[in-house]
Amino acid sequence: MEIKQLEDEVFIYQKKYAKEILKKFRMEDCKAMATPMNQKESLSKEDGTDRVEEGYFRSLIGCLMYLTASRPNILFSVSLLSRFMHCATKMHLRAAKRVVRYIKGTIEFGVKFKKSQDFKLLGFSDGD
Repeated sequence: MEIKQLEDEVFIYQKKYAKEILKKFRMEDCKAMATPMNQKESLSKEDGTDRVEEGYFRSLIGCLMYLTASRPNILFSVSLLSRFMHCATKMHLRAAKRVVRYIKGTIEFGVKFKKSQDFKLLGFSDGD
């Protein structure tokens, strides 16, 4: 966890950890994606593709889960993929790697907290 503190804001991010994920899964040179998931792709338990190594998929999802602490924008995608840890297929792995490719393009993202005199808690979500 990295924290950048200024006089009127605090920015929490995990740039170094995101780079470690890219390196661990040999995706440093991958093409960045604009979105973490393909909306038209439907994930299911039995999708007709071959199974992948369970340990590899679990490790990838575990790394992504830890990253969600400072990246709420990937929380929906990672949570959805975590449902398939016991029966991961090539399609699930491809979807998980898309999240990693999204992270590559948004490596500077994090959570910013700004100082305010008139405090109002605001939130949003773009997950379906």
